[in-house]
Amino acid sequence: MKLMPAVTTASMIRREIGDDHICVLTFDRPESGANIFDDATLDELNEHLDFIENDVALRGLVIASAKKSIFVAGADLKTLLQQAQTGDMRAFIAKGQQTFSRLADLKIPTVAAIHGASAGGGYEVTLACDYRIGSDDPATRIGLPETTLGLIPAWGGCTRLSRLIGVEKAAEVILKGKLYSAQEALKLGLVDEVARRDQLLDVARKKLAEGKRKPSAAPEPTKEISVRRASGNPAPARALEIINQTLRVSPDQSLRMELDAIVDLGKTESSQNLIRNFFLAEKYKKGPSTPSKRVVHAAVIGAGVMGSGIAQWLSSRGVTVILRDIAREQIDRGLANIEKTYADAVKRGLMTGQKAKEGRARIVASTAPMELRDVQFVIEAASEKMNIKKEVFSELAMEAGPKTVIATNTSALPVNVLAEVTVSPEHVVGLHFFNPVSRMKLVEVVIAKETSEETRARSVAFVRQIGKLPVIVHDSPGFLVNRVLFPYLLDAAELFERGLDADKIDSALVQWGMPMGPLRLIDEIGVDIAVDIGNTLEKAYGRRDDVSAVLLWLRDGQMLGRKTGAGFYKYEGKAQTRNDSLSQWRRALHGEPEGAEGPNIPPDWHRDPRLRLNDEELARRLIFLMVNEAARCVEEKVVESAEDADYGMILGTGFAPFRGGPLRYAEHYGLNKVVEELERLAQSEEKFLPCEILRKHARDGTKFHAD
Repeated sequence: MKLMPAVTTASMIRREIGDDHICVLTFDRPESGANIFDDATLDELNEHLDFIENDVALRGLVIASAKKSIFVAGADLKTLLQQAQTGDMRAFIAKGQQTFSRLADLKIPTVAAIHGASAGGGYEVTLACDYRIGSDDPATRIGLPETTLGLIPAWGGCTRLSRLIGVEKAAEVILKGKLYSAQEALKLGLVDEVARRDQLLDVARKKLAEGKRKPSAAPEPTKEISVRRASGNPAPARALEIINQTLRVSPDQSLRMELDAIVDLGKTESSQNLIRNFFLAEKYKKGPSTPSKRVVHAAVIGAGVMGSGIAQWLSSRGVTVILRDIAREQIDRGLANIEKTYADAVKRGLMTGQKAKEGRARIVASTAPMELRDVQFVIEAASEKMNIKKEVFSELAMEAGPKTVIATNTSALPVNVLAEVTVSPEHVVGLHFFNPVSRMKLVEVVIAKETSEETRARSVAFVRQIGKLPVIVHDSPGFLVNRVLFPYLLDAAELFERGLDADKIDSALVQWGMPMGPLRLIDEIGVDIAVDIGNTLEKAYGRRDDVSAVLLWLRDGQMLGRKTGAGFYKYEGKAQTRNDSLSQWRRALHGEPEGAEGPNIPPDWHRDPRLRLNDEELARRLIFLMVNEAARCVEEKVVESAEDADYGMILGTGFAPFRGGPLRYAEHYGLNKVVEELERLAQSEEKFLPCEILRKHARDGTKFHAD
């Protein structure tokens, strides 16, 4: 087919018209792997629409992309964040709406030929077309993720998708914010057909022969859909308001509702934090572009929960793994864990059965020492006891090759001490994975005194290679995540011991935005592990990491949390109930008569003012402990920036993402108010004394973050 040369000077979008009088607009942002919508791209699209509206010979329009793996990635988020902060979002969103409405109103049939990621505004532009064809390539992912960023689809996403696939399905797609494969998108009605990539344009051209799409009456929902209001992110509820009303009003009215909603949301701290988190994820994913040799062979020493979890993850990412443990039964249990993780991944559609089979085949498990000289990384995941780890490290130093990086997965013990027992301390690093390994994205890369620059770079590249996000921390007890988390967990245990109900403590923190309460989290971590880490940290930091008697009582009674069926709560399957034997112990501790309900005694009868805290005060008290410790980590250069502290805590503990991390939250709350509150608490409890960097920022009116 003969193509006429492009009749335009536009640089973002190529226009070609064949002798079949079909116009193809190809998005191809210069010097970029991605297409995005910014002001300039919208202007160019409008120029093309001027031309198309005035060319009466045209018989149809195809919208396509020249990029390898991205159709259009959506609106330019940098612009959106800036506009959200300055309050200039309305004009940009209105311009996008007007542009897409022009596309929707064209007299000729239109089709989007989607290859690659088509997300947010990149999918909304296709909704303004009559038809959508998706390529069957794995790179094609389609959806509207705006609510995960604290926004809503406001370029017609709520309005047009509800009319296309019905309110129920539209609500599911928009509230989940998930990106779907082409086949999943076809089932949901997000695309009309799926084609091979090399046939995509031909199939799109043929589709135009069907003419303009006849408007189909989307069924009115039988009942109004509701959403569980997620603490802190109001976007899903706002999106749902529009989806529930859109079929009862005109498309223009519905678009106005979208515009008002996104402008309101853009002003909120939570939306701005969620957009910032998106950029942080990109930063930690990509990092500097220094080339590093791909790791193909690794060893994991210790086949417990963490060791087997790490071995499974590495094998699933193409790395062959030697899994070693001195105990045969531990190896058997570890392999059973690996089998279960792979089976779950297949069941959840995260990988095919074939991929799982290939992954399992990459693991060689053994109780006997094996040749490690060709292994690029050895990860020690033995028991969290210093004497055992030192023994393992001195053996590994003899067995490993001269270039092998020897890493420890310790969660709190000093990496420097382990490095000292090796012949090449420059090759020793901490790689602290989090449990469960298959779901937690963070890896703390712990730099010891003698860790070389090369080892640091190789370790960071390895973490990225296996699809995890690295945060660099300098060796000190607890590193970043456990150091910041434990004062919060241990104070919650102390409050429980003094008489506050577990439910009251946990629900106050869930309401504040944490994924689970601190006492439930101790149960998930394991009471024994919490005691071990607490003891390590108390040696280093004193009273603020004091392990209270309730934890020791639970540990001694083998009530270690979920893994033994009882801790702060009792667990049967998915059910979580109160642990009555713990309540009885507490009543005895307070010298109360048998059968008296300790926590239900009117708080005024207690002299302890902590028992009179309301939910908000309780949450603030515990969160401020994290703020203070995160600030110390910046002050002592445990982390290289406040961003590392904040993002590490979001990734490692689920710290309420819409709050932006402990330090971002403290800035929003007001650093001077945080310091005042800490000083007030410190009058009766020394562990609350604010650190110097917090006082300095409060005094000088400065912040941890530049923006």
